[in-house]
Amino acid sequence: MSDTPQNPFELMMKQAQDMAKAMNPAMESFSPKGFEALWPTMPKEVMEMMFGNTVNKDGLDARTRLLLTLAGLTCQGAQADAAVRQTVRHALEAGARKQEIVETIGQMSVFAGIPAMTRALDLAQEVMGDNEDEDQ
Repeated sequence: MSDTPQNPFELMMKQAQDMAKAMNPAMESFSPKGFEALWPTMPKEVMEMMFGNTVNKDGLDARTRLLLTLAGLTCQGAQADAAVRQTVRHALEAGARKQEIVETIGQMSVFAGIPAMTRALDLAQEVMGDNEDEDQ
């Protein structure tokens, strides 16, 4: 079996990977999880400043905005693993309960489909598994 891509998308991805490796050989071992470690969770006050009260003083708080972001990421098919995990971490930090996160993702099954919902729930569980919450 050859390493030659079988379709145009695979060929495009292989060309992009080859170009990235040529520009920076360290990219060969790049992992999105390493990127997540750079800023695992913003403090709640920073989130309120960036995503909450500063944007619209009487509008949505950071917790609600993050749950909406999680819904959108789920609808995209939960393709951005790092973004889903990071949004779950930030939502927890902003005061969202596990149950609210699960309900947000579950509600999106109607719009995104069961596979997208399941993937997002798996990613969320990776984060929430380490954050035991007495009022789940």
